[in-house]
Parts: sequence; structure tokens; C-alpha cells
Amino acid sequence: MQIQWYPGHMTKARRAMKEDLKLVDLLIEILDARAPGSSQNPDIDELGRQKARLVILNKADLADPFANRKWKEHFQSMGFEVAETDSRRRADMKPVQAAILSACREKLERDRRRGIKNRPIRAMVAGIPNVGKSTFINSFAGKACAKTGNRPGVTRGNQWIRLSREVELLDTPGILWPRFEDQQVGVRLALLGSVKDDILDTQALALELLRFAGERYPESLADRYQLSAEELKGEPAFLLGRIAERRSCLLKGNEFDYARAAKLLLDDFRSGRLGRITLELPGQDNFNG
Repeated sequence: MQIQWYPGHMTKARRAMKEDLKLVDLLIEILDARAPGSSQNPDIDELGRQKARLVILNKADLADPFANRKWKEHFQSMGFEVAETDSRRRADMKPVQAAILSACREKLERDRRRGIKNRPIRAMVAGIPNVGKSTFINSFAGKACAKTGNRPGVTRGNQWIRLSREVELLDTPGILWPRFEDQQVGVRLALLGSVKDDILDTQALALELLRFAGERYPESLADRYQLSAEELKGEPAFLLGRIAERRSCLLKGNEFDYARAAKLLLDDFRSGRLGRITLELPGQDNFNG
């Protein structure tokens, strides 16, 4: 699959982010825990190189727990603070406050030495579309202060949000990068919903997911769609047909409605109904096997 999507407003957002980074002490990057490497925008990584960094592995409740641990260790080895969250849960925000203070301990110590008191940490929240950035901000703040949506590209303009006497957040629009050099990165992001479905071949995308899940998480497919061990040996197109049959995705004449079955499969994966699945591990191209 060839996947490219870079709306014009993202070019403007990148330029604005470069300027806004001069105003902040900390860059908080929201990643999707199911594909942290693929959902880390290399542009954001480059722009924030001189800033204190906090990585949020969001939607960690939907990801493989073993993979969560590996990714947390990976980013910590790079010198980043890391927190795992389900941004819909306020309880998951408690460790984030501590992680912010830890990431900015050098800044806080400089302020103390200079006699500066009660100056809030100014943090930029960044991430690609549909990783749960606005939901994270709203949950952290305890109120609906940032627009949220279940489609990429909802947040278009920057906004400052005062959380407490200690922290101010700058929300930014989600931005992708101009070209996916590795097309499997594009496939992973499409599976996560970070690329609009209306420009995708969702049936081809569903076949990619079935190929991967059939190799790495066959038990998830078996449990969700009542597939036998023998059926799981079949090709992805065969499995999609079985899913269509089990979920009554049928056209006239009892032909399989592959388009409907593909959408159902993608919805099950994105919502977590398919189980806790991670698409990649650090330092490995797990999607290609």
C-alpha cells in the first residue's frame, strides 16, 4: 500500500511549532502505545532536540503490556521521561504531573538559584493526529478545555491552557510529516486511524492487519471471531471472508461483503475489542515479520 497524506494546514502548523518552542521549557509528545516508533513524528523530534522531553505512551490500555515495558525502557534509555496513560482516565494523570516536574528539574533548580519563585513550567503538547492529544489535555486539566474528536485533524489552532500554578500547556494541531520513507510506517498509522480512512483502501489495510495479527496475535483473532486453528492457517483474504461470514457481513446472494467486514475489523482493532495488540517493538521491523 502507498500511503501519503499531508494537508496544507500542517505545513503552517510545523512553522508555528518551531516558533512556539522558543517559548516553552518542556516538550510533551503524545505517542500511540500500539506503534510508538511510527507515531513519533521525526519533525517534532528534530524541533524539540534542545528541550526537556516527556514521552506519553497513550492508549497503553490497548497495547500489549510486554511491548509497553520495552518501549518505556527504550525512551528512558534516550534520556526522556516516560509515562503510560489511558487519557480517558483521570487517575492516569497523577504520574504525569510528577513526570513533568522530573523532566524539568534542571529548569526548576536554575530558577531556585536565581531566586525565581512560582514561575510555571510552560510545556508544549505535540503529537500526530488521532493519538488522543486533546483528550489527554482535557483529562489532565479536568475539564473540556481543548477540542476533541475521533478523527484526525480536529485541532487546527494553538491554545494555552493553565493547569495549575505549576504548569501551563500549549496545545498544538496534530501534524504528520511530508513523506513516509518506510511505507510500513504509513500502514501502521493508517491502522491507528491517524490517516483519514476516506483516502485509504480499507480492504487492503484490513488484509495487512490480518496478516500481522495472524502471525503475532492469532489468539486475538480466534477469540474475537471464533476462528479455528485450521482456519487461522489461511491467507488474509480467506480470514476476511470468515469474519464476514461470522459477523453476517453479506450481500445479496449470500456473497461476502468484504468492505463491511474490513471496516468491522479495523473498528475492533482501534477500539481494543480485538485485544491488546502492538504493531512494533523498538529496534525491530515487527510488522514485516
